[in-house]
Amino acid sequence: MQWMPIWFGLAGLLAAGWMHWLVLRHPPGTADIIRLGERIHHGAMVFMRQEYRLLLIFTLIVALLLHFSLGWRVAVACLTGAGCSALAGWLGMYTATRANARTTAAAQDAGAPVALRVAFQGGAVMGLAVAALGLLGLGALFLLFAEHDPAQLQGFGLGASSVALFSRVGGGIFTKSADVAADLVGKVEQDIPEDDPRNPAVIADNVGDNVGDVVGMGSDMFESYCGAIIASITLAASLPIVALQAIGPRAPLILLPLLLPCLGLLSSLIGMATVALLNRYNPELALRSGMLTAAALFIGLAWPLIAGLGIAPEVWIAVLFGTLGGVLIGLATEYSTAGPPVRRIAEAGRTGPATLIITGLSVGMYSVALPLIAMTAIILIANQLAGLYGIGLAAVGLLATVAMIMAVDAFGPIADNAGGIAEMAGLGDDTRRITDALDATGNTTAAIGKGFAIGAAALSSVALISAYVQAVRLQQPEFSLDLANPEVLGGIFLGGIVPVVIAGLCLTAVGEAAAEIMREIRRQFEDIEGLLAGRAEPDTDRCIAIASRAALRHMVLPVALSLLTPALIGLFIGPAALGGMLAGALLGCVLLALLMSNAGGAWDNAKKYVEAGHLGGKGSDVHKASVVGDTVGDPFKDTAGPAMNILIKLMAIVSLVLAPLLV
Repeated sequence: MQWMPIWFGLAGLLAAGWMHWLVLRHPPGTADIIRLGERIHHGAMVFMRQEYRLLLIFTLIVALLLHFSLGWRVAVACLTGAGCSALAGWLGMYTATRANARTTAAAQDAGAPVALRVAFQGGAVMGLAVAALGLLGLGALFLLFAEHDPAQLQGFGLGASSVALFSRVGGGIFTKSADVAADLVGKVEQDIPEDDPRNPAVIADNVGDNVGDVVGMGSDMFESYCGAIIASITLAASLPIVALQAIGPRAPLILLPLLLPCLGLLSSLIGMATVALLNRYNPELALRSGMLTAAALFIGLAWPLIAGLGIAPEVWIAVLFGTLGGVLIGLATEYSTAGPPVRRIAEAGRTGPATLIITGLSVGMYSVALPLIAMTAIILIANQLAGLYGIGLAAVGLLATVAMIMAVDAFGPIADNAGGIAEMAGLGDDTRRITDALDATGNTTAAIGKGFAIGAAALSSVALISAYVQAVRLQQPEFSLDLANPEVLGGIFLGGIVPVVIAGLCLTAVGEAAAEIMREIRRQFEDIEGLLAGRAEPDTDRCIAIASRAALRHMVLPVALSLLTPALIGLFIGPAALGGMLAGALLGCVLLALLMSNAGGAWDNAKKYVEAGHLGGKGSDVHKASVVGDTVGDPFKDTAGPAMNILIKLMAIVSLVLAPLLV
């Protein structure tokens, strides 16, 4: 059974290759569609190459430090984790930027069902690559040298976390600086449509959708997926004899976190087949049914596996609650970003952008409650059933069907790109209606995906922090995070600082980059004769270059702070202070992530609600107010908010890796 992760990983890669082939089989469309698709594809791949060059240097430095401090195995695991995450992002990006134009062409020539199928197949490549490469990398390392020392796997999580922070922060800065600039100069100042080909930043905006929402989200989920598996394996390896007598033998408990995702991958493939069967009826129903089918199948398949390994049924119940909790968090997020709160925000726009922004912030604050209650319930129930190991497996259960979840999430930016290409190519109203419907469905699925990613980050971080405490206790049996200890209290306060500072750095980066792109857009409108009249072509490469430079420049400091803060606190104050810092940072990151992601999503959908013809429709004062709200929300939901997911996981895995050096 130790070979199962490798075989399932290889099968997942074959399925991803098949999905990629299915995408390329579809016609690429007219000459205009092909030209626009190639611009987006070229811009995305140029940015990826620049980002990965910087990432390679960074990862090699980290691997060398690990080699000299913790041994060559941890260094190899770090390089493997970074390589698997980067490869998954590259495969997903390449396919997504081929699927967007083909989705537009399908909407024009074949209708909504075929367009949905193309976009979903493009997203499925990202999802399958994340699940397959995670299983393949961890499974191979486990067989090679981690079977008898699971701590060697922790380097894999550190490598994956490094890629995730680069991709999430860098991609978020790129996409939102271009998006904000395009909206403010195009919609507000020049009163032209969102994806008007005259706007020099439109191609950069579409490129950003891919680098931020496909690669960034994929690396985020890859990190959570692998982090939950690694934490659970580490916890199983350190379980005391009393716990083993209650829940099962150690060897199967160590192997179980690698076997459950194999079943999750199988369930995801069946969920994808469900989407293919139902897509002719209702896009949203098809995608939702695929997700629920995958989750239900996974829960059903997990029972005989756990029972067959001789593990107590309480462990299966912990997995069950993790899976159900993920669904609940996603639904709560969907309500906040697509339900009645959105209409309330749009109504507030009658009195201007200020009241609309205030209402959106209040919605974001309220939206924190239900997901946090769900996470608390999962933690308490899983701990009661199987201790800290139960919490780790609850996180694994939540993330086991990551292939299906990520496929549905990546569908969103592909559909968004398809609508942008249709607008820029001047296609007819029938085509736009199809792409707009797919885009609306993609917004809903993306909101669910963001909520799911936050829940996954929180639970996997709790598991990693628990593994850190256990790792320290192996050498200091009396170690605990006692609130009566001043070091723990001080660490909690220090941990609360980090999320707000990182969020501030991300928002500052987007603001400065957007201002630079706005100046470039205005210059082109003034200097390029006939641009606004549609007689000349904009210089889109300039805006892409500005966004790329800004992303690469501004992401260095957040990455450095995320890595150095736990190391400095652990080495100079102590392991108790570091544990307190992780607790403070965890709460701060989850609160900010939920608030910013949900407020930003609600502002975005409030704008779309007005653009659909409500409250005066496009061009009205309410519409202008909603555009301002959306531009405020863009860096909230796609830059600073998602960065919180990566931040807490990266600090937790750094602490876990450094634990042997702190005592």
